[in-house]
Amino acid sequence: MSTVGIVMLVHTALDRARQVAQHWTASGCPVVIHVDRNVSRKTFKAFHDACIKDPLIRFSTRHRCEWGTWGIVAASQAASEQLLAEFADVRHVYLASGSCLPLRPVQELIDYLAARPRTDFIESATTADVPWTVGGLDHERFTLRFPFSWKKHRYLFDRYVNLQRRLGFKRRIPAGLVPHMGSQWWCLTRHTLSAILQDPERDTYDRYFRKVWIPDESYFQTLARQFSANIESRSLTLSKFDFQGKPHIFYDDHLQLLRRSDCFVARKIWPRAERLYQAFLTDQAGAMKRTEPNPGKIDRIFAKAVERRTRGRDGLYMQSRFPRHGNENGLTSNPYSVFQGFTELFEDFEPWLAKATGTRVHGHLFGPDRAEFAGGERLINGALSDSAMLRDYNPTSFLTSLIWNTRGERQCFQFGPADNQEINWLLARDPNAQISVITGAWAVPLFKSNRNFADLRKEAARLQRIESKHLEILRSVWTKARVRIWTMAEFVEAPMEPIQTIVDEIGQSSPRRLTEAPTMVDLTGFGQFLQNLKNQGMHPYLMGDFPVEPAPVNNPKPNRKPYLVR
Repeated sequence: MSTVGIVMLVHTALDRARQVAQHWTASGCPVVIHVDRNVSRKTFKAFHDACIKDPLIRFSTRHRCEWGTWGIVAASQAASEQLLAEFADVRHVYLASGSCLPLRPVQELIDYLAARPRTDFIESATTADVPWTVGGLDHERFTLRFPFSWKKHRYLFDRYVNLQRRLGFKRRIPAGLVPHMGSQWWCLTRHTLSAILQDPERDTYDRYFRKVWIPDESYFQTLARQFSANIESRSLTLSKFDFQGKPHIFYDDHLQLLRRSDCFVARKIWPRAERLYQAFLTDQAGAMKRTEPNPGKIDRIFAKAVERRTRGRDGLYMQSRFPRHGNENGLTSNPYSVFQGFTELFEDFEPWLAKATGTRVHGHLFGPDRAEFAGGERLINGALSDSAMLRDYNPTSFLTSLIWNTRGERQCFQFGPADNQEINWLLARDPNAQISVITGAWAVPLFKSNRNFADLRKEAARLQRIESKHLEILRSVWTKARVRIWTMAEFVEAPMEPIQTIVDEIGQSSPRRLTEAPTMVDLTGFGQFLQNLKNQGMHPYLMGDFPVEPAPVNNPKPNRKPYLVR
């Protein structure tokens, strides 16, 4: 007769429960099964008749079990009492469920516990030390009353909790008890478990815990502290929970993950995970290596899964988990650069920048006529079209999709006050954005155009208003992008240093000093053009202090004549 007995709580997937129970008994472990009273009599009878032929299987008195209520504790008590009474050789009682699956040969668990005859394995920590409570109730679960089911009567549950809080009601914790919490799935010695079940104060403790919320996570965890001589505050059952407090379900593709855990038992196993049941319901020596259970080996994987589920991937948007504004996990997926005023001030700036940095340099992606993709492409990665109508249906998604679809390759594009301005705040809030602005450069195309001056004045006033609002956004306290702003006057005076800084920040190719800047457009007469705008009542202040007759750029100064001294 084995020294380990199994208490199994069953409420669904009864065929799998029978398969696992017979696996336990095949190694000599007696099993007492509790079947939820919610299971129909007909289903219970068929299950009972299929199992009862095994001499090591027993059935305990049935209780109605609902999540978070006393019934689960009552079921554990009834089955444990029957196991201790009928199997005198049992030294350890292992609480499991019908969805638990032994991962290692049962004999290894028997040997492991035999080497630790006085050790209780039960997760038991005070509320101050428990980081995993989900639902807003930690110490209050021990001081308030919970007569209503949280799942079936949520409205009554919440109202009654709020009423007790307003009235200042607090239950008295029985003398000598310090509430502890932990996993429901424990393995206790006969000495500790029998002391709990036969305690003269048991009626008092039972009355108190009947109205505690989720008592199966606190009843044995608290009382074990009263009687155990040696508690290992951990469970031998691998049980993982997600960010909502719901258990992770293991499927066939978790086979290697479960093997890496080195744990004796895992829950919760999907009933139709045929591959898992075939792989683990064997008792072949060496099916898994003999080693200390270490669920921490796979904690990193679960933590990564929780992070991926709750936060998603940087810059990836999908219909099933579209984030609320301000709660995005990264507005875009990769760094990119935005240039405002550069194509207006320099000739062939886009090919020059592409050659200098090795990046993909687009034109005005948000221009009024079309999205000007690099190389004049009509479609780009992800089947993004250059159609202005499609782009303007959702400009933000257009940009985030472009960055996601081309991740691994830095994107650069031009922007200006004549473009669609709906992405202003996205650019400003995005830490991935590197924004370089030459204010007032939009006036250069107007200066070069052959239009009536009255029209030029009107257009200049419109563009200046738009750029002024854009600059306010870029200078706001909410801006997280890397922003550099120069007036046109100061940029024209010394263009090499800011261009070198921009190229260095992009950092695609090996750092090197630029030997020449891109060719600047001819600005002869531009100062007078600005003066004419002023004369007509339109003040072009964004260009800076641009001289009416600018001195030639980068021209050597003439040598002065030497003085002759007689």
